[in-house]
Amino acid sequence: MTDTATPTASQTPPAYQGPRRILSGIQASGALHLGNYLGALKRFTELQDQGAPCFLFVADMHAITVWQDPAKLADQTREIAAAYLASGLDPARSIIFPQSAVRAHADLAWVFNCVARLGWLDRMTQFKEKSGKHKERSSVGLYTYPVLQAADILLYKATEVPTGEDQKQHLELTRDIAQKFNNDFGVPGFFPLPEPLTQGPAPRVMSLRDGSAKMSKSDPSDQSRINLTDDADTIVAKIRKARSDADVLPDTLEGLNDRPEAKNLVTIYAALADLTREQVLSQYAGQGFGAFKPALAELAVEAMAPVTAEMRRLMADPAEIDRVLKDGAERASAIADPVVDEVKRIVGFWRG
Repeated sequence: MTDTATPTASQTPPAYQGPRRILSGIQASGALHLGNYLGALKRFTELQDQGAPCFLFVADMHAITVWQDPAKLADQTREIAAAYLASGLDPARSIIFPQSAVRAHADLAWVFNCVARLGWLDRMTQFKEKSGKHKERSSVGLYTYPVLQAADILLYKATEVPTGEDQKQHLELTRDIAQKFNNDFGVPGFFPLPEPLTQGPAPRVMSLRDGSAKMSKSDPSDQSRINLTDDADTIVAKIRKARSDADVLPDTLEGLNDRPEAKNLVTIYAALADLTREQVLSQYAGQGFGAFKPALAELAVEAMAPVTAEMRRLMADPAEIDRVLKDGAERASAIADPVVDEVKRIVGFWRG
């Protein structure tokens, strides 16, 4: 094997010729919130409704890179699946499955661990951020999970991946691994070089308590986020208590500069109403938060009530979720297993 991901031949290798496929996953590590819905789930549903072939998995293998309570992990997996379904994803049109139920993920990840290079992983900024000052105490899985992520994507020969700013570096690593595998084993075009999928800028939803920090399920304050399981009264109360400021809303986006909480609430309103922030400001310019917050609360309840109700129904019937996950795992395995079999042949593993 060589240590470079780029082809040495002067001629450009053949491009991947397979079908279009879109893949994404969400970690099974806790309750989802409004930021996840607007930034990911709603967008997945839009892709599905446009006819895109989508693979949506629950990343329970990624979740255990940090400690997870084994007694809760299966329920956390079901909750992510329930959020997929409640957001409008249709298991008849999209493949929804738990990562760990498709053994090919781990098989391909090991091969890719032998293709990827330490220098590539050393450059991954997310490991540095998540491990902090005590990286020697972090799991090996946390260090190598970008390789597993590459396997998640390439196992289905996904051609596009919805990618936020924090994941662009990992997608580049996936492309490097794919290209190096294709080069090292003389199989040009075997794996695609997946592209980031952009549907326009995703709304960046910030904490209701701090407009400079992203809305996060790890924030110790439940008042910082709107959970997908919050009822109407809870949503209204959280928006009423959300941090704002004493000024009225401006008539231009520039007027939101240096007003992070005001900008966040306007962003949330725009995303829920499918409007631009400019349109929201044109409607509410000159009004204070005493008028704007009740309007935002009413809109949030109207938009989220169907999702919340469906999530609650599904979580009360885990057998229905399990049926979806089992069927999805079988369909995903039917696609993934032949890819791993071919990889094993290419690598030279014994095949009796």
